[in-house]
Amino acid sequence: MHEFELINNYFSKISKKNKAALNLNDDVFFDKKKGVVISVDTYINGIHFVNFNSPNFVIKKILRSSISDLICKGVVPKFYFISGSGNSKTFSKKNLLQISKSLKKEQKIYNLNLCGGDTTFSNKLSFTITSLGYSKKIVYRNKAKLNDDIYVTGNIGDSYIGLQILKNKITINKKISNFFIKKYFHPELQIKLTNYLLKFANTSIDISDGLIGDLEKMVNRQNFSFLINENKIPISLNLKKLISKKKFKKINTVTNGDDYQILFTASLNKSRIIKRISKKLGVKITKIGKIISGKKNSRIIDVKGKQIKAINTAYKHEF
Repeated sequence: MHEFELINNYFSKISKKNKAALNLNDDVFFDKKKGVVISVDTYINGIHFVNFNSPNFVIKKILRSSISDLICKGVVPKFYFISGSGNSKTFSKKNLLQISKSLKKEQKIYNLNLCGGDTTFSNKLSFTITSLGYSKKIVYRNKAKLNDDIYVTGNIGDSYIGLQILKNKITINKKISNFFIKKYFHPELQIKLTNYLLKFANTSIDISDGLIGDLEKMVNRQNFSFLINENKIPISLNLKKLISKKKFKKINTVTNGDDYQILFTASLNKSRIIKRISKKLGVKITKIGKIISGKKNSRIIDVKGKQIKAINTAYKHEF
């Protein structure tokens, strides 16, 4: 079974009395009365990152992807706890120094504070990060409305190309390679948008497992589907060049995850405020589709209006 079946079959029932758990169907714990928002994420070497050759880059990506869960809910992350399992090779003095320096820089960028954690010995390297913020309101998952517009921040797909380069599955010139690898290790979080999301977003999620898969999660307990226009999905100029050279199909580069951009829906009458805030903050926000009625009616259409399919719709952990 995959991770969502595991949660639904064995853990959802025992969390029902705890409203703050949000039925285990959101990315955070939210205690509305106390105004506390928490997310927990675990990252394992060989699954969530290719290797540990660049500890400073890996830990940066891990921390950013963790606090992204709070940011997409409209919550400013304030504190984090980090637990690590490793051995004398992975937790060498050199590696630990790189990790410490990288975390210190990230704390300055995002105004974060390390509060604690745990360390254990293991031959399998892994990290768990707990992120915490304070808010009396969040943007929930599964609160989309019929005919909502679907928006995404930034560009999608660069991280996937960077991962393919790191895996030696594709080869392109060094300058362009460095661009994509940087996008993989240093996801651009839209922290400036955090305090504005509650003004217009009906529902939201960060793009971690893939655009289509995360869209499906965003409406998975509603009687809705989505209609996406492939040509409107925002991509970088460098990715456009690769696609124009027919190295990749656009739909297959933008549906693989690790983007950590904010995916949200908003009512039609919110389009002006979204454009205004986008311009004010200098944050790219693109309308890519809309919410439609009925389950199992989701589809992606190309520029000619023809329905197309994506090879990958989401990353799922199988057990």
